[in-house]
Parts: sequence; structure tokens; C-alpha cells
Amino acid sequence: MRTLKNRMQVLICLLMVTSNYAKVFTFTDGYPKNPKIDVINYAFKIELSDETDEIVCELTVDIRFRGAGVQNLRLDLINASQELNNKGMVVSRVSSNGKALSYSHENDVLNIKLPSPSSLNQRSKFIIVYKGIPASGLKIGKNKYGDRTFFSDNWPNKARHWLATVDHPYDKAMCEFIVTAPNHYQVVSNGLKVEETNLPDGKRLTHWKQSVPIAPWLFVLGAADFAVQYVDTFDGKSIETWVYRQDRDAGFYDFAEPTKKALEFYSNYVGPFSYEKLANIQSNSVGGGMEAASAILYGANSVTGKRSIRWRNVVIHEIAHQWFGNAVTEYDWDDVWLSEGFATYFTLLFIEHEYGRDQFLAGLKSSQERVNTFYEKNPNYRIVHDNLKNMKNVTSSQTYQKGSWILHMLRGIVGTENFRKGIQIYYQKYQDANATTNDFKRIMEEVSGKDLTVFFQQWLYKSGTLVLSGNWKYDIKEHQVLITLNQVQTDGSLFEMPIELRINFKGEQQKKVVVQVKEKSNIFKIKVDSEPVKIILDPNLWVLMNADFKKSEK
Repeated sequence: MRTLKNRMQVLICLLMVTSNYAKVFTFTDGYPKNPKIDVINYAFKIELSDETDEIVCELTVDIRFRGAGVQNLRLDLINASQELNNKGMVVSRVSSNGKALSYSHENDVLNIKLPSPSSLNQRSKFIIVYKGIPASGLKIGKNKYGDRTFFSDNWPNKARHWLATVDHPYDKAMCEFIVTAPNHYQVVSNGLKVEETNLPDGKRLTHWKQSVPIAPWLFVLGAADFAVQYVDTFDGKSIETWVYRQDRDAGFYDFAEPTKKALEFYSNYVGPFSYEKLANIQSNSVGGGMEAASAILYGANSVTGKRSIRWRNVVIHEIAHQWFGNAVTEYDWDDVWLSEGFATYFTLLFIEHEYGRDQFLAGLKSSQERVNTFYEKNPNYRIVHDNLKNMKNVTSSQTYQKGSWILHMLRGIVGTENFRKGIQIYYQKYQDANATTNDFKRIMEEVSGKDLTVFFQQWLYKSGTLVLSGNWKYDIKEHQVLITLNQVQTDGSLFEMPIELRINFKGEQQKKVVVQVKEKSNIFKIKVDSEPVKIILDPNLWVLMNADFKKSEK
């Protein structure tokens, strides 16, 4: 889904498993959005060949106009150019209702002039015919066994290299892939297979239809000599494995677990699974995993025959994305943590559910190490982007690991019951649609009754890290413990966080208190009946921080 470097950072982690409020929540990534145009469905008729890497496409795009007066339809489509070694797409015809339309195709934008300005709620279909060799987005070449394959690689905005789309997460649509290819290929895509027909001249037509709207980066196409297993069903929907035929036994073994268990857990914790099937697919277009809706792509080396923990956790992560990123999609790229941070945290929640709390805590600690390492090199990095310009910077380890920790801290603040309730309401409201960070914040405030402005601002919209230095001592005269906690981070940031303390006494007696760290220097006085033997800061690992806390020698 993302760059190999960032994806592998996630794998490593999972092995162990700015101004004022009004401005904070109004950022946008600058993509030329048109809220008056809503794509309902893309139907791509694509021809694949063994003789050439050129694809031929006839696209029928179904549009609803949500506003009157629209005169042009804008789609993203990469031009063929010398800069791309003559790769890219060339449009030959655009029509609607059997009539040719005027269009321009320049600077990677296909701009279609409408026959007349739109009316409110008008529905129109446009047919676009084009062909070319994709420079990216669709990888055509030999797999590790030397067999020719075709696999999509659309993350984050590479669908436009071969698919004419509104290539941005805000405009979700249904899709169909009607693929004609040599009959030695099996073709997999989003949704349900509605037709497979052998044609003359050794060709086969395969038609897949995705009936739930998704963002274009989640469109998927795979054509290879597959071994296919229909593993099981979940809620009446097929669970499938698609691997290279040479990896049949190992692949069927690896992907049989823990797919159904993860589907059951997320469906119960979050809400219903949106899609018509769930296929795990071995491919050569990604290095780790790519969470295409209903049809997840994994790297060629994902199949080991050993059910490795590494790849097991990638499977869990990509399935979590079916809820977060796929069903509930960030409105723009500035809020990509709503996809990556959520999938990373919910991976850990499933790990805790299925494999135990020790593995969950190990995952949190591993994530913290990644956060610290990244922060040392990038102290000014913030989770929610401020008008992201370069898509190469769309994700980082912070988007995953720090985003995950932010959800964990939020759960600690609002309580586990409220957190789960908020997640379920958030999912129910925005399932198969788009959401923003502020949408999520508002729901969590409603279910918890807490004002979370400071929390969201300091962790998501500002850079910085929390570093505490403190000590405790017992005052025998006053029968109290004096706690000193100083924020000693040197980046200028200052945090407000509730932090739990566990006070241990002789005889295994304990007292738990929560203190509110707010100032640079914080002193707390806690009444006790006897002298503590030990005080532990954040004993249940709820706060992302580095702390040096011990008993005072004075």
C-alpha cells in the first residue's frame, strides 16, 4: 500500500506483535475537489496481452451531478510522454449517449466538455476509450517463477497511471473490471465474479463487480497462473486464497489462518464487514501488504509454508484496513492516520484478543521504539499533515506507530467501554463513506462527555514528545507522598496528560491515583496510611512517554 520502506517498518513493529482550534481542523490537501460531481460506478473493459505490455481500455463512468451548472468532467489519467519513455495513456474517443464529446488530455488530466451544463441530480454516463503502457500503477512482468503476471499497485495515487478516475480518497465509487486476457490467466479483482467466459482465439473474459463504493487506490487487478482455494465463509461471504500455482500447498496453509478469526473479531468489535468476499492474494506488485477492498495483495515472499508471525501480523493488519481506510476512508490525505494508525492499533487489539496481553504490550513497546527513533531524526513531524504537497511523504512510521499510540492513549482517557462505543458509532456513521479527524474527535467527545481539544491538538496537530523526570519521597509527619514530575523535553512542547501512579505498600497493598501533568514542573501530594515500598509511574502502559522516575535519595 505504501512505500516498501514504510511498509517494512510496520512489519518490524508488528513482529513484537498549531495555532488555534478553529484553524486546526480546517486543513485540506489541496486536491482540486468538485463536490458537485459524484462518481457512482466505473466499468473498466480492459484487454491484456502476452504480445505487448500495452493495455486497451474502454471505460464507462456513471456520474451523478450534485449541483447545477457543471460544464466539465475532470478525471486523472497520466499522459504518454517522452519523460516516461513513451509510457502512459493516449485517449482516442470520449462520448455520451452515442455522441462524441470534446476533450483535452494534458498534464495528466482528462478534461471532458459536457454537452450542456448539468442540472441538479442529473445522471449521465460517459464512455472513454484509451490505451497505453502503464509507467506505474499496473506492474506487468515475470513473477519469481518466471511466469508473466499483471498486478495493480495503486497506492497512494498511482491508479491514474492506467485507470481514468477521480484519483483521490474523497470520491468513492463502485467499480467493475471486465478483463479479456489469454485463457491461461486467472483474473481476480474487487467484489464478486459475475462472469467467466472462454472466447475464441484462446482468450477468456472475466467480469468482477464491486457493489460497495471504495476509493480508487483500493481498486485491484491480478492476472496470473493461480492456485485458488475457497477456504471458508464468513457471514455468508467467501474467504479465498489466490497464490502462484507453484506455491499451492504452502500458500493454502499460510493464508488459512487467522483470516476468519480476524473477520469475526473486527465485525464484533467495530461493525459489519462491508464487502462481498475476502481474498488473500500473492502478488509481485507490493513488498508487504496492500489492503485493496475485498482482495488483499501480499508480497511474493509472503508465502513461506511456516505461518510466520511476521506475515501473520501483516494479514491481521490488512484485514483491519477493510474497516479503517477501506470502509471508513479519510476525506483527504492529510488525515491518512485514520487509516494507518487505526489499522496498526486494531492489529494489536486482535493480537491481544487471540494471542494474549503480553504480545499486545510487546507490540506497544516496539511501536514506542519506532516512534522514538523517528522523532530523533524528524523532531518537527506532525501526524495530521498540513496541506500535503508531496505524496511521497503521505505516510511515515509515525503515521502507523504514533497514530496507534494516540488511539491507545485516547482509550485510556475516555475508558475502554466508551472507546469501543465511540468506535462503533464512528464506523456506523461513516461506513462506506469518508471521515475526518474532527468527525472522529466529535464522536469521542459525545460518548465520553470530555472535551478532547487539547488531547487532539497536542498529539495530532503538533510535533513533540513527552519526557518526564521525577521522583517521590515519603513525608512521615504529614503521612503523605510528595511526587515531583517535570517535563524535560527540549523541543518546546508542553503536554497535558493524566498519568496513573501505583503506590505499593507492605503486605501487597496498593493504592492507585491519577495525576494531571500540565505544567513544566508538577508537584503532587498524596495522603497515605503508611510508607510506600515502591511507586510505579504508568504501570499499565497508557501514555506514550519517556520517563525517569525513582525514589528521592534526599
